[in-house]
Amino acid sequence: MTSHSAAGPAGSTSPVLPAAERGATVIPDKVVARIAARAAQEALAALTDTPVASAARSAPRASVSAGGGAARLRLTLDFPYPLDLASASRHVQHHVSERVARLTGMHITEVTLVVEHLAGADGLEPRRVR
Repeated sequence: MTSHSAAGPAGSTSPVLPAAERGATVIPDKVVARIAARAAQEALAALTDTPVASAARSAPRASVSAGGGAARLRLTLDFPYPLDLASASRHVQHHVSERVARLTGMHITEVTLVVEHLAGADGLEPRRVR
């Protein structure tokens, strides 16, 4: 067996420190929020079989409260109409939670959705109720 060591700047060798002693990677909340917003956009596109960007809906917005390797997410978005809102909400929450956790390594404890608008499906004209 061979032992591994890292070469320093002067060419000297020193033992590699265990991961816990080397430090931590810090992902800013703003970056986590952008990942969450993009994941929400992906989930909505999958629900409606439309491209990720849809003219009828505004892009999802996200905010994050993170600490200790865990994060709580809050998403503000538009849902297409007609759609089963309960099922669609669960799908978006699950997709966002899984995607953010996979990309950041954070434990997602909560995904709160705020539905701002119900946008008519593409191709449908807006109608007035009389």
